[in-house]
Amino acid sequence: MCGIVGYVGNKTACPILLNGLHRLEYRGYDSAGVAIIGADNELKIYKCKGKVDELENFIADKDTEGTVGIAHTRWATHGAPNNINAHPHLSQSGQIAMIHNGIIENFRVLKEALDKEGFDFRSSTDSEVLVNLIEHIRNVNGCPLEDAVRVALKRAVGAYAIAIIEKGNPNRIIAAKQSSPMAIGLGEPGEYYLSSDAASIIEYTKDFVYINDGEMAVLEKGKPLQVFSLDNEPVAFSTARLDLSISQLEKGGYEHFMLKEINEQPKTIIDCTRGRISPETLEITLNGVANNIDRFLNARRIIFVACGTSWHAALIGEHLFEDICRIPVEVEYASEFRYRNPVIFPDDVVIAVSQSGETADTLAAIELARKSGAFVYGINNVIGSSIARATDSGTYIHVGPEIGVASTKAFTGQVTVMTMMALMIAKRKGTVSDEYYREVSAALLKLPELIEETLKLDGEIAEMAKIFTYARNFIYLGRGYNYPTALEGALKLKEISYVHAEGYPAAEMKHGAIALIDAEMPSVAIVTPDSTYEKTLSNVEEVKARGGKIISVMAKGDELVRRISDFTIEVPVTTECLMPIVVSVPLQLLAYHIAVNKGRNVDQPRNLAKSVTVE
Repeated sequence: MCGIVGYVGNKTACPILLNGLHRLEYRGYDSAGVAIIGADNELKIYKCKGKVDELENFIADKDTEGTVGIAHTRWATHGAPNNINAHPHLSQSGQIAMIHNGIIENFRVLKEALDKEGFDFRSSTDSEVLVNLIEHIRNVNGCPLEDAVRVALKRAVGAYAIAIIEKGNPNRIIAAKQSSPMAIGLGEPGEYYLSSDAASIIEYTKDFVYINDGEMAVLEKGKPLQVFSLDNEPVAFSTARLDLSISQLEKGGYEHFMLKEINEQPKTIIDCTRGRISPETLEITLNGVANNIDRFLNARRIIFVACGTSWHAALIGEHLFEDICRIPVEVEYASEFRYRNPVIFPDDVVIAVSQSGETADTLAAIELARKSGAFVYGINNVIGSSIARATDSGTYIHVGPEIGVASTKAFTGQVTVMTMMALMIAKRKGTVSDEYYREVSAALLKLPELIEETLKLDGEIAEMAKIFTYARNFIYLGRGYNYPTALEGALKLKEISYVHAEGYPAAEMKHGAIALIDAEMPSVAIVTPDSTYEKTLSNVEEVKARGGKIISVMAKGDELVRRISDFTIEVPVTTECLMPIVVSVPLQLLAYHIAVNKGRNVDQPRNLAKSVTVE
């Protein structure tokens, strides 16, 4: 969601800040701004509604000199997207500038108290309340700015990652976090970068410090980094190295990041399985599972907590773990799980799934599970992310940076990891035959080849998309392992084309949704060879009988499905539990081409954010 960038050092800050904001555009935002301390020690603040390009045009003829600055892209939570509500926000005196990710939940109470102290508010944001609270505490106590920040944050309830600079102090940024991501990049000695996503500043440094919740850092030019608790106790910190190349953050000749990431999936599946499946023996080794195998073997049940696309992947994980491991599984929306007082046992295993590793609701669900004594395992993509640090153990999916808001390669990576986990556990439990174990392991290694073959359907799918670009509604049908795939296909279409679409269990359609079927409602049916094949075929016949237009995702050469379909997408076949990975690829392409035909901003769809770091 919102993005923050900061710099303090000897370089000119503005180009670094703007470049960082561009790198963060994928997160979703509606306004942008920068604050710089000039050579005269004055604060220079420029901000506007719209994209970073518009901010660049706005400041093209402005004075942006200075070697210390902060910058922000805002995704509106409190207050409409406009110039006034854009960050950075100034304190009433104009002495302090602040950028803020997150939500201050008790801002109304704080604002009422500040109103009585004579503070006026220019914006509708909770963030302006916080910067004025800091100023008020400083005025009353006559304390240094960092002490005022500590006191203010103890009074604030909610989530935040903040960065603060002040007039008259051109060499320092104060930063703090609680339930919102923040990374501090280390440049030359005494030079610091700051971002809500380390990848956005990777061209300047690969060495990062990740501060923890309830901690504050002082980044001062020419001096060692200082990290403190909100009780003013020094905190030891470590440095992590992030191996990432700039090419991974660029489109590489593709029109959109989403299309690049769809086409990267043969490689990302290789990266996900590399070193984890032996090509010779077909043995699977995930260290996070191996080192905690008894927790899985003795689990009363497994609970997946996730949101969005990760929740769909978890539904496939439920099928895998129950089918192969014979362990009871529940799949929960993280946002609902944390608020319904769930029953969690110490011998439960909670698996948290998130691409970014920063999803606020999932982080809160992890905290709840750990307080109940459950073992918490993470599946995420971003090394050093909050979820990776909050869980007891976990597995990275290793698919590389995913810039497009609509998740593609992360979904297939998550399902790949879940399959490897289920096979490892099942083998130790003795709930899977050696033959089946080897069959699925071999099929995982062959997946990149099958996805490569499926990607060759791109031109055919692009032509098909022209026919359906102006459909107002879609229904996606699937059963068994491919019911979650239907949900995911519908979500992709909704996210980037703004077309209403629903994923449905094919057999449940006649319990209500069949009333929607007519010639103007395309039905995307996943009819691949599996244990529900005949039943799904019958469900498709029911749609056909009511005049519905059928797009079937089917096995190559399946004449039976072809005869009852209006349009077909023929995919190669693999073992049943891996078909969702193959089938998801043409559904991603279909959504992509419909969105492009409709002129949508595919990589940055309206109202959405890549990393949902607020509730």
